Amino acid sequence: MLAACAAAQSPPPSPPPTAQVDPQRAFQQGEAALRAGKLDQAERDFRAVLAANPQVAGAYANLGVIYMRRKQWQSALEMLHQAEHLVPTVAGVRLNIGLVYYRQDNFPAAIAPFESVVRDVPSSYQARYLLGLCYFFTDRYADAVTALEPLWTQSSNQLNYLYVLGIAAGKAQRSDLDQRALGRMAEIGQDSPEMHLLIGKAHINHEEYDDAIKELDLAAQGNARLPFVHFYLGWAYFKKQDLDRAKSEFLKDVTFEPDVAYNYDQLGMINYLQQRDQEAEKNFRKALRLDPALASSHYQLARVYQREGKFKQALAEIEAAGKLDQKSPSIHYLRGQLLQRLGRTQEAKAEMETTTRMMNEQRSKRQKELYGSPLPNPELKQEPQ
Repeated sequence: MLAACAAAQSPPPSPPPTAQVDPQRAFQQGEAALRAGKLDQAERDFRAVLAANPQVAGAYANLGVIYMRRKQWQSALEMLHQAEHLVPTVAGVRLNIGLVYYRQDNFPAAIAPFESVVRDVPSSYQARYLLGLCYFFTDRYADAVTALEPLWTQSSNQLNYLYVLGIAAGKAQRSDLDQRALGRMAEIGQDSPEMHLLIGKAHINHEEYDDAIKELDLAAQGNARLPFVHFYLGWAYFKKQDLDRAKSEFLKDVTFEPDVAYNYDQLGMINYLQQRDQEAEKNFRKALRLDPALASSHYQLARVYQREGKFKQALAEIEAAGKLDQKSPSIHYLRGQLLQRLGRTQEAKAEMETTTRMMNEQRSKRQKELYGSPLPNPELKQEPQ
C-alpha cells in the first residue's frame, strides 16, 4: 500500500506569466489519472507541473509513486528524494522511500526511513510492521521485538505476525513473549493449512526434512493453492537430494507464484546439478530479471559459465554476486579460481587469502557445500494492508 503523497505540497494558485500550462489544473488531472491507473497520462501531467514550477513537492512525490508501480526503483528514489528535500517533515514521502528499498529486499537501507516515520508518527501500523520485518530479516531480533510487540492488539490474529514475533522473541531471550506468541499460534491456527506450513518451515530450519514434508503435505492437502507451500516442499526435497521431486514442486509453485525469483533460482540449481547448463542459465537469468539483487543466482550463473569455460562471463557474474554479498567465502573462493584461470595471479592469491581468513573467522559455523542464503521467507515479506 503506497503512502498518499499528493498533498505533500499543493501547486501555486496561478502559473508564471510565461507558462503554457495551468499547473493547478495539470496537478488535479494528474491525481485523477493516477487514481484511475493511467500512469502515462499522470506522468505527463506531473511533469508539466514541474516544468511550470520545479518546487512542487507533491508532483515529485506522485511521480515517485508512478515509478514504484512500474518497479522503476531508481527513478522512484530520485523523485521521492526530491520531494523529501522540499518537504522533509512529510512522513508519507519517507514511508515510500522505505517501501522502495523494502520491495527490492534491501532491508538495511529501508530501516532508516521506516524508523523516521515511526518516530514522527508512532501510530503508523504499516511503518512499524515493516520496520519490525526489516529488523527481523537483518537479524536484529531484539529491535524486531521492540517494533512488533506494540502491534499485538491489532495483529495477534495473524499467523505470520505471530511466527515472526515468536522467532524474534526466542532469539532475543524473551521466552515469555516467545511462549505467548506460540500459544496464540496454536490457538488460532489449530489444524489449518497455514499452521501446517509454518510448522513445516520450522522443521526445515531444524533440518528435519522428513517431518517437514509430512507437515507441508498436510498443508497442501488442505489448500493446494496455499502460497509457497510447494516452494517449501521443493526446498525440503532439494535438501534430501531428491532433485526430481524438488523440481516438480518448484514448478507447481511457479504456476501459482510466477513472479517469485527464488523458484527460478532453485530450479537453476537443480539444472546445474543435473548438468543441464542451458536450462540452468535460463532459470538464473529469469530469477535475476525478477530480483537483480539475488546474489545466489549470480553466483550459480558464474559456476555455469566456469564449467563451460566462459571465464570472463563467469568473473562478471561472481563480481556482481560479491557486490551483493561481501561476507561469503564461497564467492571469494570462486573469484580466486576464475582470476587464476584468467592469468591474474596476484589478484587470485589475494582472493584465496581472503577466503582462508573468512573461513577461519567462521570456523564455528558449518560451511555449506552449495552457496545459498538461509531458508527464504517470501510469504513473510508481504506488506500489511
